[in-house]
Amino acid sequence: MEFGVFILAQQRGYHQTSAQVIKNSIEQTVAAEAAGFDAAWYAEHHFNNYSLSPSPLMMVAHCGGLTKRIRLGTAVCILPLYHPLRLLAEIGLADTMTDGRLELGIGSGYQDFEFRRFDSNLEEAGARFAEMYDILKLGMREKLLTYDGKFYQIPPTVISVRTIQQPTPPMWVTSMNPKTWARGLVNGDNLLVTVLQNGLPAIRNLRSGLEAAAETVGRNLADTRISFLRCAYASDDQREIDSYLDNARFQRRLSETLKSRREHTDDSYLIKEEPSPNDQSFEELKANLPVGSVNRVIDRMLEEIEALKPTQVMIQTQLGDFDQTTMLKQIELWGSRILPALRKAVGSATPAKVTEPA
Repeated sequence: MEFGVFILAQQRGYHQTSAQVIKNSIEQTVAAEAAGFDAAWYAEHHFNNYSLSPSPLMMVAHCGGLTKRIRLGTAVCILPLYHPLRLLAEIGLADTMTDGRLELGIGSGYQDFEFRRFDSNLEEAGARFAEMYDILKLGMREKLLTYDGKFYQIPPTVISVRTIQQPTPPMWVTSMNPKTWARGLVNGDNLLVTVLQNGLPAIRNLRSGLEAAAETVGRNLADTRISFLRCAYASDDQREIDSYLDNARFQRRLSETLKSRREHTDDSYLIKEEPSPNDQSFEELKANLPVGSVNRVIDRMLEEIEALKPTQVMIQTQLGDFDQTTMLKQIELWGSRILPALRKAVGSATPAKVTEPA
């Protein structure tokens, strides 16, 4: 069982500078390695405060020089926003600069706000993703790449800097579409999934959906690595928990306004936080998520792991303007108490409740 941190690099207001947000992201990566996390993942978004991580591969390359062991991943590279040859070259460089520690997450994107500013069409994102997916596979496996598709035509081309990991770094496909899951399964790749801030029923439904997708293509889901993105926070201080949940709800509100194309901004940058029809109260979030005391978080995480059967759980650490010093202490707490307990329990045939002292 592996555990990672997911670093969104959000800016909730101008009281946070972009330099501070990026510095916090880097500090959290170094802290995650020291705490014993297996991976750190970086988002990709553009042109607004939802995320200040425009290049996850640059984050991977930089943090590779500050760490020794932790795997470093893109969650995700938005394929339709790249030229495939440039992306292939940068993948090779990032994997080389990290001594083969790159985890390559890919997706099609969902925010029209950024697609329009790249002079791209969100309606074509799925089809472009499909071609880009093929090109990445070919470009990393074959020395001489050619491709003739609807969107991309590539003459005979050699990518000069090859990935250290052969034939490719581990590839992770993120989607809410069962057809895309099925394609990832056929390709022998891994899946990045989430139920957002919903609870155990949604997790069980997700598992059923994944099993159905695997069945349609004759694959055994047990042969596939699955990473599960989750909000989780352990503390006996209710103010800390409420602050974390407030920032988690901020993240969802912005994501939903951008997905539904109803975002509002006074300066073409800072997206206004507005209540969502899908808002949950703090009490609902506490019931749905692994938040609360250390023992409550451990026990709830074990329930969720049993329901979904992921190979990795990815915890959201950088949301909104949550206090950086407090988050660094939270990462340390996971390393000293929560990760060891989870790994010990998951190592048994049937995860049992943990009786570690509070």
